[in-house]
Amino acid sequence: MDDRPNLHSNQNGHRMVVEDRDNMSFQVKREVFVSRDILEREQHALFDHCWIYVGHASELKSPGEFRTRWVAGRPVIFCRDREGNIRCLINSCRHRGATVCREREGTARNFYCMYHGWTYGLDGALRSVPGEEAYPPRFDKTRMGLVAAPRLESYRDFWFVNFDPDAVDLVTYLAGAKDYIDLVVDQSPSGRMEIISGTQEYDIKANWKLLVENSVDDYHLIATHATWLNYMRNSGVNIAPPKGSGLLLPTKGLGKDLGNGHLTTDNPNYRGRPVARWISVFGEEAKADIDAIRAELVARLGEARAKRVADTNRNLVIFPNLVVNDGSSVTVRTFHPTAPDRMQVSAWALGPRGESPRARAIRLDSFLTFYGPGGFATPDDVEALESVQEGMSTWREIPWSVMTRGMAKEGEQLNTDELHLREFWIHWDRYMRES
Repeated sequence: MDDRPNLHSNQNGHRMVVEDRDNMSFQVKREVFVSRDILEREQHALFDHCWIYVGHASELKSPGEFRTRWVAGRPVIFCRDREGNIRCLINSCRHRGATVCREREGTARNFYCMYHGWTYGLDGALRSVPGEEAYPPRFDKTRMGLVAAPRLESYRDFWFVNFDPDAVDLVTYLAGAKDYIDLVVDQSPSGRMEIISGTQEYDIKANWKLLVENSVDDYHLIATHATWLNYMRNSGVNIAPPKGSGLLLPTKGLGKDLGNGHLTTDNPNYRGRPVARWISVFGEEAKADIDAIRAELVARLGEARAKRVADTNRNLVIFPNLVVNDGSSVTVRTFHPTAPDRMQVSAWALGPRGESPRARAIRLDSFLTFYGPGGFATPDDVEALESVQEGMSTWREIPWSVMTRGMAKEGEQLNTDELHLREFWIHWDRYMRES
């Protein structure tokens, strides 16, 4: 039995999410998309306590490799030390606070602070201090190293940090999302995936939570991505819903709650997959390659698991701000708010380690065609979200957004319904109320 309260409100009684199952009503207050105060509270309630994605192990192939990133409002160094261990160090000198690593990525033997010359090892230990003899006797270099993120854990080479030392372990936190990460990693014959060189970075003038919604909202596909659907149709791909099915899309996809705020769409594929479902868009010359990939999947995983990997696609949200799109290709996308109406987005293509050059070319072409900043989908989504953000300026006159699609149904919910979106908001509200 679902014993959640019908009403959700923040700590001062100002309701932000209202769920009334008796009257089949679910509303989100539009103020949450425009309020700087709420953004500041999110930083503490969510980003200081949830597991936040920092990077993939394949980005740090050798000792000394590093990536600098902003994670949960903090500059960090994601690196591999001399012993090969992956670390996440807070990128702030213990002396006066300057960032000690100012390059975006590279290989280093040490991290050197340009302000006063303090030098740190790849493990964060303070190695040298100019004029150390001027410090008092109690100055102890062994206690002045770069501070590591309190928690750093991984699942299938996806690395996450948590700034709450008492947080539940990552595997427990991921809950049902683990099964969907497994579906991604099972695409690789070696059991290892890798980030493909190159990063897509862009800003969206919209609240970060709108991109969470958009990532698992297949209801918008027909209206927002009509150009892409026409392209597919004109290329010979069947994108018509089955007659009499009552579906909006060609196949019956589902929206799923995976626990702990994680959610996904789970759809029988109609749009083609480099692993391993050919469509005419790939070209006749790619058919043999796709068939060979499919045969390897069946030999390695068995017919049923291979079919699950190859013939379904999904958009996975790991709460609060990681999306793994496993559809036309695989993309890892994370986004961080910089203002109530602005976010910074970073996205990477992901593929099987050791993939053939032709298979990699098909993957990247599919990735750029749909997910890229100049592709069919992403520009439309950005335009839609920025349009929503503009409309949110009327939150005083129109205070609530409605999210009830599918609420009257029993049993499974379609990917075009909103059960999974409602679960995100219920967990968001729980974190905010408990902060």
